[in-house]
Amino acid sequence: MTDAATGLPRRPWYLALIPIAAIVAASVLGQMATFPHLAPWYAGLSKPPFNPPNWVFGPAWTTLYVLMAFATIRVIWQPESAARTRALVLFALQLLFNIAWSWMFFAAENPLLGLINIVPQLALVIATVLVFYRVDRTAGIALAPLALWVSFATLLNVSVWWLNR
Repeated sequence: MTDAATGLPRRPWYLALIPIAAIVAASVLGQMATFPHLAPWYAGLSKPPFNPPNWVFGPAWTTLYVLMAFATIRVIWQPESAARTRALVLFALQLLFNIAWSWMFFAAENPLLGLINIVPQLALVIATVLVFYRVDRTAGIALAPLALWVSFATLLNVSVWWLNR
């Protein structure tokens, strides 16, 4: 049976709590690794001219996390299939890499470790966007800004590493 408003299969509302909880946990864990290292370590690094001011990252990640939750909820509410399972596994993997990046770059104070993480993370994000799109077009489109942001973050990570090696 489908929901008349969304056109999606009816699923228990509480399934939406799974991606929301995972994304909130990722945000909190990332902040725990990042904030203690913004000053003086990160502030003291040489950065490229295109490095955004620190205040940009909070709103950007909040927006991305909301879009990630929206997209993942749409995928969870799709009928069970191998593609749906693959999409959710890829989403979980890229989210784990997202969390690990903060710990590798900020907590370890090591741009090279961040770079070692963010390259496969970008590949996972792009794969997730593509599989989400196949499962639910709206979900794939909603997740696309994450691929753009992580692409930019990869360039930024490479630049910070290069300028501070």
